[in-house]
Amino acid sequence: MADSSGRDDEADTPEARDREGNRFSRRMQRYASIGSTAGGVAARMGASYLFGGKDHQKQAVQLAAALGGLKGPLMKVAQLLATIPDAIPPEYANELAQLQNQAPAMGWPFVRRRMAAELGPDWRAKFQSFGEQAAAAASLGQVHKAQSLDGRELAVKLQYPEMQSAVEADLNQLRIAMSIYKRMDTAIDTSEISAEIAARLREELDYGLEARHMALYSLMFRGGEAIRVPELVPELSTKRLLTMTWLEGQKILAYKAKPLEDRNVIARALFRAWWYPFSHYAVIHGDPHLGNYTIFEEDGRAAGINLLDYGCIRTFEPKFVGGVIDLYRGLQTKNRDLIVHAYETWGFCGLSNDLIDILNIWAGFIYGPLLEDRVRPIAEGIAPGEYGRREVYRVHKGLREKGPVKVPREFVFMDRAAVGLGGVFLHLAAELNFYRLFNEMIEDFKLSDTADRQATAFAAAGVPLPSSSG
Repeated sequence: MADSSGRDDEADTPEARDREGNRFSRRMQRYASIGSTAGGVAARMGASYLFGGKDHQKQAVQLAAALGGLKGPLMKVAQLLATIPDAIPPEYANELAQLQNQAPAMGWPFVRRRMAAELGPDWRAKFQSFGEQAAAAASLGQVHKAQSLDGRELAVKLQYPEMQSAVEADLNQLRIAMSIYKRMDTAIDTSEISAEIAARLREELDYGLEARHMALYSLMFRGGEAIRVPELVPELSTKRLLTMTWLEGQKILAYKAKPLEDRNVIARALFRAWWYPFSHYAVIHGDPHLGNYTIFEEDGRAAGINLLDYGCIRTFEPKFVGGVIDLYRGLQTKNRDLIVHAYETWGFCGLSNDLIDILNIWAGFIYGPLLEDRVRPIAEGIAPGEYGRREVYRVHKGLREKGPVKVPREFVFMDRAAVGLGGVFLHLAAELNFYRLFNEMIEDFKLSDTADRQATAFAAAGVPLPSSSG
């Protein structure tokens, strides 16, 4: 808040001294911007669900249209919520999921200001060339292609202005929206979902942490032929500017009509890129959407994947990995005690037999492809956008009758990423023996080995070890 002199009460904090730090005045501007665009639609959404309105689909379209014109974290939050099963009503999830590729790039004046602010007024002299048009744009920043003085192709990621203030303003709006939905629908306690999204979103603004995550993935996949990780260019990187080597590749959707063999090569690399870090280092790539991968070729055929974005990385204590494997073994052997132990390891509390049965519906869906020792698609007769919707409906119906259940924080992005990865497999129409791929990943799993491996790798990359508080 501002005092009687009109100054921010945060004016003497390090964050306030940061010209783009979390500032009260900027948060107020953000509230006004949101209120004039999405706020009215969101309010009508809440009233409709509270008082039995019937225009849910119409309001969902209006909300997506309003958010599509906003830069920053509110758009990101909408994308995240749309991919977390049952976090928001399904009509809104379907519409908001379309926002991922609708972020227009900011123009050249912004790019010049950002580059000069981060690298100095002579920033152009530090590049042999720099593309004025953005190669990609998202909710929190955009990427430009450039060339270093030594001739390397570079990807230069610029954070949009005033994002820290925007994040805090938008997270406050998120808490309000989630509390409304919690009153509308008591099947799931969403408080931990809000806390988890807030933590991950704040991390996405820390380009230094993203650089360390990139180093961690480079270490984990060192020598791997099918998975490529960009190389950081530290002298051209700052708190809000991340410069890395450019990895040339084709979009995943360009391979939908290619031979099954090529699509399976891609899917196999994607599976390893996600499950190997989790099973061996207790870390996942938490944002597995199509834009975060490209495909590199050898001799005109798909040879592997480029992993492009490290802003949304979720690390876990090794015991969480143990819970994932225990649940798999429990479902495999129909060992109910082991299944319950796995849920409790994740942080689910006070589970009745009815709630366990309901959670097992979802577990059976997630683990289903991993339990059948045969070549198969990830799902049969399901469109990518509908992946998991039927199971969500069954779980939600059960929880309304027997719940509520409080979703643990660590479960949120693990669940979201598993569904997102399945959607990518559906786009590819890949057919693999997922059972054998998964069992190769966990064959030699030991909790102590994963803990030791994680500690060594995280220390080498400068990534902080995870804690149970998130």
